[in-house]
Amino acid sequence: MSYPLSTRPRLRLESVARRAALHPELVRRFVALSLLEASRDAGGELWFPLTAPATIARIQRLRAGLGLNYAGVGLVLDLLARIQELETALAERGATRWT
Repeated sequence: MSYPLSTRPRLRLESVARRAALHPELVRRFVALSLLEASRDAGGELWFPLTAPATIARIQRLRAGLGLNYAGVGLVLDLLARIQELETALAERGATRWT
């Protein structure tokens, strides 16, 4: 069994909602739709990674800029994450980036 030496920095629901200028219920909906990563503590409170406000901004840009519904936003977010993984793997192998 291993124990972490420190806790990972994270944000509370209210902090994420305030930083994104959204109602907390909309942030909860993003979590329910799997658009936003969150974890729950023993008391059931939602906790978010420090990147949550940036992810919310990306969700809002995709909705407003491309007129996507939330299912479409989820698909685009998944594709963008996959592209990032592939580019990282290429960079680690020393391959040149294609444009």
